[in-house]
Amino acid sequence: MRNMMKFCAAALALLCAGTALAQSYPAKAVRIVVPFAPGGGTDIVARTVGAKLTESLGQNFIVENRAGAAGAIGAELVGKSAPDGYTLLLGSSGPVTLNPALNPKLAYEPLRDFAPIALITTMPFLVVVHPSLPVRSVKELVGLAKSRPGELNYASPGSGSSTHLATELFKAMARVDIVHVPYKGVAPAATDLVSGRVQMLSGDLNTLMPHVAAGKMRPLAVTGAKRSSLLPDMPTVAEAGVPGYEASGWFGLLAPAAVPVEIVRRLNAEIAKALQTDDLRKRLAGLGGEVAGGTPDAFREHLRRESEKWTKVIRTLGLKPDGAA
Repeated sequence: MRNMMKFCAAALALLCAGTALAQSYPAKAVRIVVPFAPGGGTDIVARTVGAKLTESLGQNFIVENRAGAAGAIGAELVGKSAPDGYTLLLGSSGPVTLNPALNPKLAYEPLRDFAPIALITTMPFLVVVHPSLPVRSVKELVGLAKSRPGELNYASPGSGSSTHLATELFKAMARVDIVHVPYKGVAPAATDLVSGRVQMLSGDLNTLMPHVAAGKMRPLAVTGAKRSSLLPDMPTVAEAGVPGYEASGWFGLLAPAAVPVEIVRRLNAEIAKALQTDDLRKRLAGLGGEVAGGTPDAFREHLRRESEKWTKVIRTLGLKPDGAA
């Protein structure tokens, strides 16, 4: 009986300590590391969510851009930071799930080195072609590519980028041969598609829709599992001719692996509240994003599925990062 009382007292003390930690956090400014340069989608999401957390938690959430190595530099920095909740990562599919699959020698592993806090948004890509290409659907694109193997080409923001891998998966599932032309970023890739130097591109809706509206690109489909709320009449690739196909980007908040669970829960709860606000939802929709949310465990499961999927794709297709032999 005495041992049971000691156990209950210890458990109560731990519970009280955890509650106190959650209530006192944050006691100082928190940095959100963005592993890319300012101005991109990751940076915009980080600053938007950071402003919401600053407002609700009473401490500054400061965005720090640590670009380089396709996001690996910033991700590694967070993975090696003190697990105290004061250094967070605004992660995305590239640095967190694609880079480790492309390069097993990286100094971090997503499911080992990060504590998932909240999945913020998922973002399908838009498949577009130059208006001169005589196709108006995915089915017609596949038919044309099969009739002219190796003659069509597609642009990407770079080898190993999320849209490069998404298009390679499309090629494999549709059984077509379309030549990859890598660029250093989506802007030059889009510029060359508009000029007709390349014929096809997959990219985020926020970047490509102005060109579509101007008649300089022809949209064929979105790559998500369901239609985009921004383009409800646009079919998915799976609906339009490649059954089972799905590829989407995502953004989420992560911390170093050993961060106290009380901090994870508090941040998750605050992000859940923020995702219900009209201004944040409109901001994400403007980027082409679908509001996600959910528990830390659900986010972990999302990371596991994405890691397994893209590791299999990369190995099956023999894809390698830039500069790899």
